[in-house]
Amino acid sequence: MKISKLVGERTKEVPSGVIAKSHEYLLRAGYIKQVCNGVFSLLPPALRVQKKLEKIIREEMDKIGGQEVLFPVLMPKELWEESGRYSSIGSEMFRLKDRADHDMVLGMTHEEASVHMVRNIIKSYDQLPFMIYQIQTKLRDEPRARAGLIRVREFIMKDAYSFHTNKEDLDNYYEIVKQAYFNIYKRMGMKNVVSVKSDSGMMGGKIADEFMLITDIGEDSLVVCDNCDYSANMEVAEAILDTYESKEEPTELINTGENKTIEDVCNLLKIEPNQTCKAVCYYLSKSKKYVIAFIRGDLEVNEIKLRNLLKEEVVAISIDHPKIVAGYIGPKDFNEEDIITLYDISLKGAKNLVVGANAEPFHIAHFSFERDYIPETFVDISKVKEGQKCKKCGCGHVKIVRGIEIGNIFQLGNKYTSSMHMTVHDSNGEEINPIMGCYGIGIGRCLASIVEESSDEKGIIWPIAVAPWQIYLCPLRLDDENVAKSTEEINKLLEESGYEVLFDDRNVSAGSKFADSELMGIPIRIVVSPRSLQNNEVEITLRKTGEKIMCKKGELIKKLEELVKILG
Repeated sequence: MKISKLVGERTKEVPSGVIAKSHEYLLRAGYIKQVCNGVFSLLPPALRVQKKLEKIIREEMDKIGGQEVLFPVLMPKELWEESGRYSSIGSEMFRLKDRADHDMVLGMTHEEASVHMVRNIIKSYDQLPFMIYQIQTKLRDEPRARAGLIRVREFIMKDAYSFHTNKEDLDNYYEIVKQAYFNIYKRMGMKNVVSVKSDSGMMGGKIADEFMLITDIGEDSLVVCDNCDYSANMEVAEAILDTYESKEEPTELINTGENKTIEDVCNLLKIEPNQTCKAVCYYLSKSKKYVIAFIRGDLEVNEIKLRNLLKEEVVAISIDHPKIVAGYIGPKDFNEEDIITLYDISLKGAKNLVVGANAEPFHIAHFSFERDYIPETFVDISKVKEGQKCKKCGCGHVKIVRGIEIGNIFQLGNKYTSSMHMTVHDSNGEEINPIMGCYGIGIGRCLASIVEESSDEKGIIWPIAVAPWQIYLCPLRLDDENVAKSTEEINKLLEESGYEVLFDDRNVSAGSKFADSELMGIPIRIVVSPRSLQNNEVEITLRKTGEKIMCKKGELIKKLEELVKILG
């Protein structure tokens, strides 16, 4: 491919509003072009990378028995009503009417389509297990599209769905897929990938893992142990709480005036936040109830844990209720049908806390949960804090890092097969609902994540397995007859040897050519110049290390074979 004919342009200017390296470099290097917020066109270099990512994914999915299919992007409302998700998913789903005024949706995921495809076709247990997968466009009306390809509204995704007769079989296959995912990311050239336990969200099911590339630009907070392999998304992470030890003292009613917040009360009484209990208020719009979550003052409520506990969406509010004194709420039985009280495990056994007195303007000091009020139960609704002890190994400490989600896997159970009435006959002739697993990889996110991990101040550094071209052929002084002739000969030799070559045939300065080769991230640059040809040599430069190698023209293919093995 001659760069003079390549669709796209390279620029030195940094686009405004860019917060991610991948977004900047992919725009500047002519890989992507924004159409509107969260929607991008892929130019030829990016599409070449994407096709290589897809090839890796297909090979690994086929190795574990996957069968490739293709579901529609456009689906009727009725399919999603069967599963119950048409009403449970909010505004992130694109909805439209066709010309016959029929309600349709654009697929953001394809659990319903996968069950629709195989029900009435798969009828017996001896046809299970199996896995089908696709690589398809997805659409999600993302409210916070940002960071280029990392968070978009239209994206290409590999999603797979497996069907099993029992939980044991699903468990075994789930681990096989997990290993296949690690194989995929390794082959793509990503290094800092971890799998973390996560919340299943709208997908359903009880077991879920996310695959995260650890990077500062990541949107997700991950909790990892510095001693063992424990890792989890902040949404579901657990750790051992430190305890505040003190001698139990008699309670004392204190006038705290207008001091209502934990910070203000601590400043007034010269105490630390972990010596207090705070009340965080929520509203359940579906069941029309208030929730008061009591938690130690130095911790935060984990709203995902809270939602999963209550099995309903929660909204944080400033509570307005005749039985509640806002700013002075303390532990007690409210005995109201529309008030739910929850007590975090951080309060279990806690003594000498400052709590609200349920009367303005008072707080109670030296409050003890073993003496002054004992809730029926304590629940885990708190966020993990950095430095807490690891719950898995008991001796390491957790730290919080950032990560980009590049894949996820879920054990769905029979949520979809049951609601959509898919049955098979088991070995006894009884009808059962198969149980499912689903497995996704965001291909655009992988492309951007590789750039986030493999880049420097000059631009992208593509791993050779996924680079759009392996070699950047860079002649200097094409007006020199020897350079022009030698470059054409080398280009032909490289292509006949199976190498993908981007030939910079432009009449521009050496500096411009070098800058573009580095910005685009092509792994190997071959420079043909009048000076090198005096010794019948070319100069090879490795993008990853900057190492320069002088090589005889006649030994070029042999040297490239050595370098490709090293880079691979």
